[in-house]
Amino acid sequence: MEEDEKFIIPTEEEIAKALTSDVYFFRTKKILEKEKLDNVEACLELTTSALPRGYSWAILGGLRDVLKLLKGLPVDVYAMPEGSVYFKYDYYGVKEPIMYICGPYGKFVEYETPILGFLSMGSGIATKAARIRKAAKDKLVLSFGARRTHPAVAPFNAFYAYIGGCNAVSCVKGAEFLGIKPTGTMPHSLMIIYKAIRGDHSEAWIAFDKHVEPEVPRIILADTFDDEVEESIKALKRLNGRVWGLRFDTPGSRRGDFAAIIREVKWKLKALGYDGVKIVVSGGIDEDTIPRLIEAGADAFGVGAAIANARIVDIAMDIVAVKKNGKWIPISKRGKFSGIKQVYRCWNCMVDVVRLKDEPKPKCPKCNGETEPLLVKMIEKGRIIEKPKPPSIVREYVLKQLEKLEL
Repeated sequence: MEEDEKFIIPTEEEIAKALTSDVYFFRTKKILEKEKLDNVEACLELTTSALPRGYSWAILGGLRDVLKLLKGLPVDVYAMPEGSVYFKYDYYGVKEPIMYICGPYGKFVEYETPILGFLSMGSGIATKAARIRKAAKDKLVLSFGARRTHPAVAPFNAFYAYIGGCNAVSCVKGAEFLGIKPTGTMPHSLMIIYKAIRGDHSEAWIAFDKHVEPEVPRIILADTFDDEVEESIKALKRLNGRVWGLRFDTPGSRRGDFAAIIREVKWKLKALGYDGVKIVVSGGIDEDTIPRLIEAGADAFGVGAAIANARIVDIAMDIVAVKKNGKWIPISKRGKFSGIKQVYRCWNCMVDVVRLKDEPKPKCPKCNGETEPLLVKMIEKGRIIEKPKPPSIVREYVLKQLEKLEL
């Protein structure tokens, strides 16, 4: 295949070779090798440079791909478990480490760029999904973000949207990585085809019910041509009790009040005895719009761009110690706290304290209770010794932490 016929995406082999990295790391590697310094051992600390504006916490995502990237390299890796809540600073204002990579610097220097990419984007997506999950309370949240991001990263996006708290994802490959079935409804294009060719777009609902697997919930798109109330009633009558929910994707160009539409539909359906039918809304859904839509009666949310285009967590990677004569020497650039550290958390207060790794374990500064270390050894001399948990388990871990956090 000619170069101009290929998609502009790297292969897995090219990612593993760090060919998506910044060139100055390859130049650094060359210099270290020429000067016989490539085997100098360094310990690099990953911390948060900046959270998205208005955020006070983040969810760790991207870790499993970092471990795959570093597997087989002569390094030790310590990290918080995937799905962990982390903060920019601890209780005392010290930058909070989320990971350490220790080993001969010249052997892994070129991997800094993809490491930061995996973590920054994975954390950004998981964090936004968690914030939407928090806003949605116990309502269903579906990730519809595949069409709002590059196809090469759509499965990664869906994966961390689920881990962050979404109940399901529409991206087929993302669902495959998660080990779940993809979830979706029907597009407006299906309605339009039936309207143009058969003269009645409601025939699309009949065809969907006829041909789609029976285990798929019958969620009917009910806003294509007519008033939402009229389309909803028509759909419910035509499918005669087989409708699980109605989806409204009202375009912003109509300048309608989404909450008012939902409220009217719910009322009229109740009056006709259809009060068990769920209302699914999509189109411009975000954490700030969800509470009002819940009050109006929405039961589920399809979220696309808000998660797919989530703001990243700005993560930095810096040397904080170098080994000389067999001993780790604390050293860092200005503005960074030198030395290898541990993060201790009080799970009652969700308060973190950072200490040098050889210091005693601290008590919680708020309740004087016990704290637990968060950084766990994941890789030892290139061998993965602590794998991330399955996605469903990580998601539950995220949800338990969210119970103790505020937006």
